[in-house]
Amino acid sequence: MQTTLSPEFKGTAAGEEAEAILRKCVHCGFCTATCPTYQLLGDELDGPRGRIYLMKQVLEGAEPTRATQLHLDRCLTCRNCETTCPSGVQYGHLVDIGRQVVEAKVQRPAGERAVRWLLKEGLTSPLFKPAMQLGQLVRPLLPELLKDKVPERQPPRAHEWPQREHARKVLMLTGCVQPAMAPNINAATARVLDAAGIQAVVAPSAGCCGAIKTHLNDQAGGHEHMRRNIDAWWPMVSQGTAEAIVVNASGCSVTVKDYGHALRHDAAYAAKAAKVSALARDLSELLPELAPALAGKLREGGPRKVVFHPPCTLQHGQKVRGPVETGLSTLGFDVSLAATESHLCCGSAGTYSVLQPELSHQLRDRKLGHLQASGPDVIVSANIGCIQQLQSGTQTPVRHWVELVDEALG
Repeated sequence: MQTTLSPEFKGTAAGEEAEAILRKCVHCGFCTATCPTYQLLGDELDGPRGRIYLMKQVLEGAEPTRATQLHLDRCLTCRNCETTCPSGVQYGHLVDIGRQVVEAKVQRPAGERAVRWLLKEGLTSPLFKPAMQLGQLVRPLLPELLKDKVPERQPPRAHEWPQREHARKVLMLTGCVQPAMAPNINAATARVLDAAGIQAVVAPSAGCCGAIKTHLNDQAGGHEHMRRNIDAWWPMVSQGTAEAIVVNASGCSVTVKDYGHALRHDAAYAAKAAKVSALARDLSELLPELAPALAGKLREGGPRKVVFHPPCTLQHGQKVRGPVETGLSTLGFDVSLAATESHLCCGSAGTYSVLQPELSHQLRDRKLGHLQASGPDVIVSANIGCIQQLQSGTQTPVRHWVELVDEALG
C-alpha cells in the first residue's frame, strides 16, 4: 500500500514503523472474512482493511474524527487478521500506533475518560484484590452487568503452594487481575509444575505485564510496568538460574513476548527486554513436555469430556496451536475444539467487555453456542479474561485447563 507520511510523522519511530507495516498491505480483504466485528456489523470500517485505511489517512495528514476513534475502539485486537493475512501485516502493532495518534487528537467525552482511567489504574492497583473480595461478598446484590465481572469465591485450596525445592526452576508471572479473580490458577500451575519436577519461583515485585495500560493508550505506563518486571526477574535471568519465564494467562504471555519490541528504543532496557522475551513461554507450550511426566500420576474420575476455547492471544497473537489439545489427550481427557468458528474471539479482549459490552456479549453468546454444542462436562481455556467472559454466560463450568490437571493429580 503506497503511503506518504505527513511531516508530523515522517522520520519518527512510530511513523516509520507504521509506514513499513502499511506498505505490506495489498488490499486483498482476506482479513475481513475472519474479523469478529465485521462479522457482526458488516461495515468495512469495522474490519481490518477499513481500519488500516483510516489509520493511513491520519498518518498522511487527515484530521481524525470521533468516528475514526470509535471504529478503532471497536477493534478487539484479537489479531485474527494477522493469522489470515498472506502478506504478514503486523496489524496489532499498527493499531497500537493508530490509537495513540488518534487519542492525542480527538477529545473523548468526560465519562469515557473517567472509565478508561479507572480501568487502567484500578485493575493494576494493589487495591484491586480487596475490592474484588468485597465484591464477592456482596455479589448477590450486584446488578447483572457488575455481577458478570465478579466471579464467585474459590475454595481454600486456591491458596496452597508447593514447598519442595527442585533443580529445575522457572520464573512465574502471577499478574494483576488473576490473583484476585481466580487465585487457584496460579497455585494450580505451581502444583502441576512441582509434580513434573519443576519449581515455580515468583518475584514479589513483578506485577501487571503492561498490557492493560498499553491497550488503553497509556504506552508510557505500560512500559513502566514492563521495566519493573524486567528488574524483578533480572537477577535470576542474568544468572541463568531460571530456564524460562512461564505465564499462564495468554493475554500476559503475548505481551511479555513482545517486551523486546516495545522497549527496543530504550537504551537501558532493550537488550534485557529482548532476553526476557526470548525466555517467555505460555504455560500451554509446556504441556506436551509435562504430560509424559504427569501421565502416571493422574487419578480416575472428575470431568473428562472437555471442549477447549483457544484464546486469540494464544492462537493468533503467539501462533501457538495444538499443545493444549494434544497434552490433555495424552493425559486421558476427551478434548475437542468447537466444531465451528474456533478461530473467532469470545469478546473478552481485556477491557473490551467493559468498554464495548453490547458487541462483547454478542460474541460471547455466539462462541458459547458453538462450545456447548457437543455437551461438554467443562469448557477450558488458557486466559483469565476468556474464562470469566464465558462463565458469565453459561452454567457449564469454565476453567483454566491447568486446574483440571491439578485436580486429577489430587
